[in-house]
Amino acid sequence: MNIILNGAAGQMGRKIASLAAEREDVNIVAEVSLEYAGSEIEGQYGSLAEYRGDADCVVDFSHHSATADILAYCKERQLPVVIATTGQTDEERVLIRDAAAEVPIFFSANMSIGVAVTCELAKKAAAAFPGADIEIVEAHHNRKLDVPSGTALMIANSVKEARTDAEFVIGRHENGKRQPQEIGIHSLRMGNVVGMHEVIITTGRETITIKHEAADRALFADGAMAAAAYMVGKPAGLYNMQDMMK
Repeated sequence: MNIILNGAAGQMGRKIASLAAEREDVNIVAEVSLEYAGSEIEGQYGSLAEYRGDADCVVDFSHHSATADILAYCKERQLPVVIATTGQTDEERVLIRDAAAEVPIFFSANMSIGVAVTCELAKKAAAAFPGADIEIVEAHHNRKLDVPSGTALMIANSVKEARTDAEFVIGRHENGKRQPQEIGIHSLRMGNVVGMHEVIITTGRETITIKHEAADRALFADGAMAAAAYMVGKPAGLYNMQDMMK
C-alpha cells in the first residue's frame, strides 16, 4: 500500500513514518509538510500539489485548517483520504461531507479501536439507563489546542444517538441545578498525558464507569494505517471507526 503522508514532520507523522518503515506492506511514497518546503531530500515535499506520483491513499495528520486543500487534492486525483486531525470548524465539516460524494473519506476524531469500543459501550449504557446522569472527563497533555477533545465529543455524540434530546454542557462553571438530559464534558490539560477519556453514568443507586487510557501515541498510528488499508478500493462515501469494525 502506497501512502501520501500529510503532516509528516509532526509528532504523529513521525510515528507513522517510523512504523511504516518496519512493515513490508506499507510504503510512504511522499512525506508532505510545510517544514519540507524546498527540501532536496527525495520523497519530501512542501505541499500536496507537488506530488503527482502513484498512491493508494492520503493520510492526514497535519492541522484541520488544511482540510479544504486536502479535499481539493483528493477530489482532483480521485484518491481516498484518512483525515486524522481534530478541531474541524462547522464549515470544514460541511466540506468533508460534500467531498464524500466524490471520494471515499475516513473521518474519525480518534483512530483508536479501543475508543470506538468505548463509544459503543457508552451508547448502550445510556440506552439502558435513560434517566441516569452522564458526565465525560478527558485529560491530555498541556500542549493540546482543542477543548474539549475531539474524542470526548465523539463519545458524547455516541451517547446522543441513544438520547436524542441530550444537551452538551462543556466545562460547567456556573451554579445551578443539573438538567435531566445534560451531558457534562470536562477537560484536563496537564503534563505529557497521551489521552484519557472516562464516561461516568450514575442513577443515584448505581454507577457505571467506562474508561479508555492511551499509553502510547503509536496506537493512533496503527489505527491510521489500518484505516488507510480499509479505504483502498472503497466507493465514495464517509466512513469511520464503527464502519471499519463491522
